[in-house]
Amino acid sequence: MAIVAAGLAVGTVFLVRALSDPEFRVRGLPDGGVLNAETHRGDPLSVTAGDASALKGAKVTLNGSAVRTQWADGELRLLPGSLPDGEYRLRVVGDGGFPFGSRELNRSFTVDTTPPELTLADAEADSLSGPVTVEGTAKGAAEVTAGGRPVKLGPDGSFSVDLRTASGGIAVVATDAAGNTAEEEARVSVRRPLLRAAHVSSHGWASDQLREPVLKLLREGKLNAVQLDIKDELGEIGYASQVPLAKKTGAAKGYYDAKQAIKEIHKAGGKVVGRIVAFRDPILARASWQEGKRERVVQTPDGQPYGAASNYGALSFTNFANDEVRQYHLDLAAEAAELGFDDILYDYIRRPDGKLSNLSFPGLGDTSPEDSIVSLVRETRQLTHEHGAFLGVSVYGIATTRPHEIAQNIDKLAQVSDYISPMIYPSHWNPGEYGVANPNSQPYDITQRSLADFVKQTKDTSTEIIPWIQDFSLGVSYGDKEVAAQIRAAADNGIESFLLWNPAVRYHGGALTKIG
Repeated sequence: MAIVAAGLAVGTVFLVRALSDPEFRVRGLPDGGVLNAETHRGDPLSVTAGDASALKGAKVTLNGSAVRTQWADGELRLLPGSLPDGEYRLRVVGDGGFPFGSRELNRSFTVDTTPPELTLADAEADSLSGPVTVEGTAKGAAEVTAGGRPVKLGPDGSFSVDLRTASGGIAVVATDAAGNTAEEEARVSVRRPLLRAAHVSSHGWASDQLREPVLKLLREGKLNAVQLDIKDELGEIGYASQVPLAKKTGAAKGYYDAKQAIKEIHKAGGKVVGRIVAFRDPILARASWQEGKRERVVQTPDGQPYGAASNYGALSFTNFANDEVRQYHLDLAAEAAELGFDDILYDYIRRPDGKLSNLSFPGLGDTSPEDSIVSLVRETRQLTHEHGAFLGVSVYGIATTRPHEIAQNIDKLAQVSDYISPMIYPSHWNPGEYGVANPNSQPYDITQRSLADFVKQTKDTSTEIIPWIQDFSLGVSYGDKEVAAQIRAAADNGIESFLLWNPAVRYHGGALTKIG
């Protein structure tokens, strides 16, 4: 709960009487005689008269005590200092001269600088497009607005309003009768609802033999989403992207019709998670190097393209610190969200693994690789949220214990993403990790223990953990039993969502139970 007592408060001034000379005037009292927080901080009260000389030598008191004054520009300025809340009686007595005798002015007013007390409850929503319920109390308020919309107040100052938008914060403003305000932002926590999806590559979607079994799992209620590739590890974009750099480099392949694919998946009852492989991008890396824009590419300290001696090969990784590379991915994410993808899921949102001393990122400056990547994720989520799409990031399983090896800081990524998807494939762990002798043969043990770290590290955030589940064989044959063991391990950590990974797009439906 957030309690706000912002700003100075309200002052209401009541005109009691104006005696003697009607030419005496008080300047600085608004209509109705209200000195609220804003007007009290403004220009000082002044007394004017038709005959300014009558004010010279005038005696001014507030509640019977003399008030310091200043003669300036033909008026008498009152300098009482900051007035505490309370009732005041202003008396001004001046010499009217012959034949008028003395002139006198009396005014009564109230200074009230106590704003409404605004209290907001935490707000949660299941969708970025709403609805969301904003609740709270505004003691002493005459009116309240939430997101610019008037809200009905109860006798005790309580209020509740349903809004259609849930993205970002919602400004709540409480105003009392005198015009003083208290303002607070209702932070809306939008958690990604249950997600159970299977990976489908661009070529996989174009194949009836691979696409239809996945859609069947959707229709059976065993999955509720499809993870469809936008840009893959080759740097190829599966649909006919209109992003200029994608067209220029030849990355936009048009293997499938994005709008038609999204329509078909939605019709089958599923959401569409669009996967963007970020910095492993041979197409962009090679095109950039050939064009002379080598700053777009990760390099060695001597200025050569990094990767010749790695498993990925030379000209495989683009530079996350380069503005054009970053904008390319922002443009792709925005385009995909506009097309109707429900989620954008980054993959390879990291630096190449290996010694940092062997790598050069032109333009990085004093920023750490981890912070540079986090800032791109933050910018991307702002864009996707504008279109009602969630943003996830795929990370290495070692990111909780060895974040600097791949520039994936889970603490910071959890602050700027809707969910984190650890790739905790049993086949990828070394023997003995997390005390598991043979991880590949013990899928439950390694999955349960590694995910526990991710849950612990993100427990105080609104970010969900949605792990990648291994549904392929590598060294050990995997079937329904092994896939189900990983899903059970996730559930034992309180995680009901998951993403199935098989690069061949063939899945064990027997490992899945119907959602419901």
